[in-house]
Amino acid sequence: MSFIETRGHSGHSSGAHAARERGLVMLTLLIALMLLSIALMGALDVWSFQRKRETEQQLLFVGNQYRLAILRYYRAGRALPASIDDLLNDTRFPEPLHHLRRAYADPVSGQNDWVYLYEAGRIAGLHSSSTDAPIKRSRFPRQFEDFEGQQTYAGWQFFYMPPMPRSNSNLDAHPKKPRSGSLDAPFDPMNDGLTRFTPRSMGTSNW
Repeated sequence: MSFIETRGHSGHSSGAHAARERGLVMLTLLIALMLLSIALMGALDVWSFQRKRETEQQLLFVGNQYRLAILRYYRAGRALPASIDDLLNDTRFPEPLHHLRRAYADPVSGQNDWVYLYEAGRIAGLHSSSTDAPIKRSRFPRQFEDFEGQQTYAGWQFFYMPPMPRSNSNLDAHPKKPRSGSLDAPFDPMNDGLTRFTPRSMGTSNW
């Protein structure tokens, strides 16, 4: 009687099966890692977008603080400040005035690298030095309506332009209602003289 011998088939079959299982596990892990990476990238994009939106809100707040401080400084003494220090400590009076709580940094850059807007050699406003594109392009509050459609943060200019003095020859017998932002008008922080303004000179300064 003769026999046909088959050796190792059972072991080889189980080894191949185990290898296939390991391959499937590795493939599953790779797919899971890819999906996790995509999810993390999406979460990072959302976080970055939200952070930029918050930075823009901070820029609007801080810029408006400077604008209102310049307005208050002008209303107190009929002159624009020569420096940011004048807003922090106005010594034109026996008791110093503090129109600005502190020298805020530019929220976009994180530094005091503002670009100042000058009128007759004095500070009338400022804007960010950043040329990054903002997310917000429309639906600004009324006092920031000039920011509509601006392509960079540098286009968000925060300033107060004093009213032009009127000569006696132009005075009417029946004076008109003072325009918003004039010294005779009630103070309204939402509409306080933000008129179209083309600064005569622009530049940076350190303080």
